[in-house]
Amino acid sequence: MRPTRFGSESFGALALVLAVALCATAGAAEAGRSASHSRQPTRPMQWLQRMNHALTVLDYEGTFAHSQSGKVQMLRIIHRVKHGVVSERLQSLDGSGREFIRRGSKLTCYLPDKRVVLVEHMPPMSSLLGGIPVINAETARFYDIREAARMRVDQHETRLITVMPRDQYRYGYRLWIDRTGLPLKIQLWDARKRPGGHVIEQIAFATLKVRSHIPDSAFKPGMSTAGYRWLRTDAPAPQSGKGRMPAWNARWLPPGFHMALSAAQVMPGSPGPVDHLVYTDGLASVSVFVEKHAEPAPRGPVVESARMGASYVFSTFVDGHRVTAVGEVPARTVRSIADSVRAGKASLARLPAGPFAHAPQP
Repeated sequence: MRPTRFGSESFGALALVLAVALCATAGAAEAGRSASHSRQPTRPMQWLQRMNHALTVLDYEGTFAHSQSGKVQMLRIIHRVKHGVVSERLQSLDGSGREFIRRGSKLTCYLPDKRVVLVEHMPPMSSLLGGIPVINAETARFYDIREAARMRVDQHETRLITVMPRDQYRYGYRLWIDRTGLPLKIQLWDARKRPGGHVIEQIAFATLKVRSHIPDSAFKPGMSTAGYRWLRTDAPAPQSGKGRMPAWNARWLPPGFHMALSAAQVMPGSPGPVDHLVYTDGLASVSVFVEKHAEPAPRGPVVESARMGASYVFSTFVDGHRVTAVGEVPARTVRSIADSVRAGKASLARLPAGPFAHAPQP
């Protein structure tokens, strides 16, 4: 999953599902829903499906608080779908002035604190907040999905839907969804540590306006870029791995994970194309980047790891290439996938049976 660049921290897999919340009127939500969503859901999966639908079809703008690692950021999002083309604008409200504007597959990152503008490509159906997860029957096999409670959040009747992993390879979610299908709050949840688990990351909207019309001017940067340095990538938007035989592949994956993307990309600062692989179970995901190392690879095992907010990053060397994996999943999942990356066609290791089978030790 691709993190958004606000400072040194990634923006988060939690944000991938939360594009609109709080204060939406029932009338505006009804206008954005199809007839098939007119009835109130009766099962947790139906509530999640309604949420995914609402987050996809509505045009909106709002501000929200993003909390992780004891820090809180205020952000503004504008989202529009016009003639099938998605436009988005994401702004930091905490002083850096950073903005991210996408039109279709073109993403422009304005970084005034560095006086840099980065232009890159992204899949047309993705979002600045990450890809909206699709929880279907296949994905649900690896998560326990329940309605945990009904409660009021900021004077809205909500249902607390929990999506908890059945193994130790991924995180869970807690979602407070109101009767319109909009989530008022979402938490990324680690159920493995501490009694009862703990919150890794949280997002909650402070304001929201569902718009019937958002003009093109809403997607223009709020700054002059005179004197800025422009960096561009020339690779097309990454497409599905169908039809392309990946030069590299992971030979171990958690149950339910599969390759969703295989592409060669040009990245700023890289001397040549970088192989980009994405593995996902439909909700959790891990991105792997394989880059030819310009200098002779160091002798012996050399690894680097770091935690960036809710994401874990792990880097190692394989056959003269640097392999870097990043994902908002437990550290051992990222490390195990990165350690298994090899050139050529994948030959996945067989996993022990049971919901808490152990991954290869990193």
